[in-house]
Amino acid sequence: MKYRLFMLSVLGVLMFFTACGQYPETENSLDKKVKSFLEKNASEWQDMNVPLSDGKILYDIIIKNGYTSAVEIGTSTGHSAIWIAWALSKTGGKLTTIEIDKTRYLQAKANFRKAGVTKYIDVRLADAHELVPALNGEYDFVFCDADKYWYKNYFIAMDPKLEKGGCFTAHNTATRVNGIGEFLRYVENLDTYETSIDESSRAGISKSFKK
Repeated sequence: MKYRLFMLSVLGVLMFFTACGQYPETENSLDKKVKSFLEKNASEWQDMNVPLSDGKILYDIIIKNGYTSAVEIGTSTGHSAIWIAWALSKTGGKLTTIEIDKTRYLQAKANFRKAGVTKYIDVRLADAHELVPALNGEYDFVFCDADKYWYKNYFIAMDPKLEKGGCFTAHNTATRVNGIGEFLRYVENLDTYETSIDESSRAGISKSFKK
């Protein structure tokens, strides 16, 4: 019993340091506020949110490419949006995120305030089927994590609005069901995009860079 408790303790410590290693280094007061909020709520993102590791993947893509104009399709309660907005706070950008469920929308807004990233996010309560095609302007980053059977349609709607060098990312692409397969076959066969799947994500994040 003592050995088992010891091993559980060691495992807990290892998990703690692994999680800590996934957060970016803090450079200013906003970084500290966002990181503190994410750490405090690390076990609370159950409602169709991405895991911490996937949030860091999105953050890294934005930072590496200097993206400044992002769209998220499917806010849920805001975990991925906070990671995206955190990155955009570094590049001088802003995120438009769309959620159809009012309860999740309101919770996301509250989470954005607590994390300190409200100024970097325009959160919309809307049906993405209607709003995404109607969005005006140009964008350089898209994260799609909504109804899987509509992924291809979201991509087609955003393609003309996505700048060259921009990236369309999609979640849960490790499994090709409920429209995921159709979406991946479509984007992988486009000469105008270079598509790969980030294998460090257990759920799978596809990354389609516009040539």
